[in-house]
Amino acid sequence: MQGEESGQILAGTEGDSFPLMEINTGETEASEQWDYVLVADHRTQRNTRQAHQQQQFLEELKRKGFHYKMIEDHRKVFFGIRADSRIFDLYCTLLMEPEGPATRVQPARPSSVPATTRIRIVNFVLNSKAAAGGTLEDLVKSGVFETRFALHKGAEDLKKRWARWRNMFHPQPIDDIRDYFGEKVALYFAWLGWYTYMLVPAALVGLIIFLSGFSLFNASQISKEICEAHDILLCPRGDHSRRYQQLSDTCTFAKLTHLFDNEGTVLFAIFMALWATVFLEIWKRQRARVVLHWDLYGWDEDQEEMALELINCPAYELRPQQHSYLRSTVILMLSLLMICLMIGMAHLLVVYRVLAAALFNSTLLFQEDQVTTAVVVTGALVHYVAILIMTKINKYVALKLCDFEKPRTFSERESKFTIKFFTLQFFAHFSSLVYIAFILGRINGHPGKSVRLAGLWKLEECHLSGCMMDLFLQMAIIMGLKQTLSNCMEYLGPWLAHKYRLMRFKLSRASGDPELRHLQRNYLLNPVNTFSLFDEFMEMMIQYGFTTIFVAAFPLAPLLALFSNLVEIRLDAIKMVRLQRRLVPRKAKDIGTWLQVLETIGVLAVIANGMVIAFTSEFIPRVVYKYHYGPCRQGAQPAVDCLTGYINHSLSVFYTKDFQDPIQIEGSENVTKCRYRDYRNAQDYNLSEQFWVLLAIRLVFLILFEVGQNWGRGPKAGAALSSPPPWPPTPQFPAGSVLTSPTSPCALPPSTWLCASSSSLPGSCLTFLSR
Repeated sequence: MQGEESGQILAGTEGDSFPLMEINTGETEASEQWDYVLVADHRTQRNTRQAHQQQQFLEELKRKGFHYKMIEDHRKVFFGIRADSRIFDLYCTLLMEPEGPATRVQPARPSSVPATTRIRIVNFVLNSKAAAGGTLEDLVKSGVFETRFALHKGAEDLKKRWARWRNMFHPQPIDDIRDYFGEKVALYFAWLGWYTYMLVPAALVGLIIFLSGFSLFNASQISKEICEAHDILLCPRGDHSRRYQQLSDTCTFAKLTHLFDNEGTVLFAIFMALWATVFLEIWKRQRARVVLHWDLYGWDEDQEEMALELINCPAYELRPQQHSYLRSTVILMLSLLMICLMIGMAHLLVVYRVLAAALFNSTLLFQEDQVTTAVVVTGALVHYVAILIMTKINKYVALKLCDFEKPRTFSERESKFTIKFFTLQFFAHFSSLVYIAFILGRINGHPGKSVRLAGLWKLEECHLSGCMMDLFLQMAIIMGLKQTLSNCMEYLGPWLAHKYRLMRFKLSRASGDPELRHLQRNYLLNPVNTFSLFDEFMEMMIQYGFTTIFVAAFPLAPLLALFSNLVEIRLDAIKMVRLQRRLVPRKAKDIGTWLQVLETIGVLAVIANGMVIAFTSEFIPRVVYKYHYGPCRQGAQPAVDCLTGYINHSLSVFYTKDFQDPIQIEGSENVTKCRYRDYRNAQDYNLSEQFWVLLAIRLVFLILFEVGQNWGRGPKAGAALSSPPPWPPTPQFPAGSVLTSPTSPCALPPSTWLCASSSSLPGSCLTFLSR
């Protein structure tokens, strides 16, 4: 009724039958403590078809043992849903597992069902397929219900101790988070807190490596030679540069490059590879300690899902495993197609950078010596925007592939979706970095015979100070934007949306009923979905990739990640407690497939950093020159720096008479030769002997680096810790045996445990309460 508030209680009658068992109906719990809330618009009450579907769904809930109450305001209709205690008795009976931390279990004293368990079970039943053939999701899509959510209740302590910016450096109340949001959210914050803690030594070492370059800012022999090389002219680079440039003009960039491309780079890459291994192995111990405290080793996700299905439908049968080679082939081909699209993005970035260089030069937006830097910076911005767009596309494609694959259980579907989505996201984020690190400037040919795009535009060259500068800038811009803009939008988006919803609501008349006001406050919070926690995990996985992969080119990555995570923990806490509706609690005893993702990133980090040091950094050429070509090849000389003459040695000679159009080059009248970065013969411009010697040493170094890191990681390091110990033991009884149980951990009355053989639960014990 418009402008009026009314309440009507519609509850199941005493003595209603219940699936799988018969039990005397006790007193109904307080109706105000709702497990779940459904919301519908007032207009649905005037639509006969929608009102009938609404009533049909509610009647089916009542037959399953739910109570509901309808509360109206002048715009919305709220349906408070509460499950009968018999549902949770059956749940505890099927699983035979404790609900609280090991230190809190009191088997001899009855205890109430935790709110997280109530919400989890009610959410599962509500979202399961109804007898009419539809689901609650279908009813929401058709407008029968507007939304549904669990109520925020009892979160005041979390708001004070956790969801505040002033508590940024305080320990997280993981047990309280578990009691309110469930184990999966608690394990996410436990992992994120441990990851942030472990970033402290990595950030300090990376900062020391970076600052050590400052101490040698003016002392580097290579920088000195570059800054004093006024008589060495560099060949024109690309079509945007039609003049010779003195090598000394790159003095500033040479000094900057030495900040992150020095002897400490190799040590830092080795340290980060070991750090990643130690981080994962100690996390497995941390996880085991937390799960042991929660007494969840005997819990299994697939068994819980099966128990929930049996609660919802006693005739449920587990769908048999079906494998289709055709379906697998189609999924593989579509996945490869999407990966090729991600790689194609890197090629489009190449095209952009080439065309942008020509455009910036022709429009005179930048000076010639600024064009390369401008192209790198704008290219990184374009790549960041492309990542934002492709994230939406990748999620949609991964979901469709999972639907087509038809996994049997939700946990299996979640695992498959995680692998597909992360794979696509990995290529979207790191394809351009792979191009810059290992392809940029290596397929360009040489002056006088350059490789051109479509026969028109010359391919982009590395920065004058080397490709490490390009990789450093790309990493710094993308990671900086992700850690700043993404965090700002992640907080400001929900905050502004919540304020807007509150402003719209204040235009209407507020309710004087405390229960209705509580429902309205929860309704006005931002909605959540299945991907709310998944997106947080994915964000952290990508950040972990930036922190470990290519970290040899960007030693400040762990420091940025540390600052970002300190903000991220409180940002996520404030979102979950103050700005968003309550997440549906989910049970878990580990972080699932994400652990395999972390291990995969660790392996890729070792490979990528080894290749960066071997092929992108100047470390190997400097070492080879120092001991094979330089003045110290016969032994150290105190009065001479061992890298003296390295710059002249590393630059090849090109004779200007071999240019196809030397007249068009500014200042070419008095220049007979110029220099360029490569190892080629001056006579025929073929690759020199030094190039092949360096290539062989690079490959040997790469192999030794990978073997050394793999040896350090060990075969199946920590495998014993990754699998839980067999505690507490799961009882196994032959089919048909009967025994009397003591008081169960779920506070059940004395009951008879019947072990029955079942096609879906072989060797498990299903318990039916005695009549």
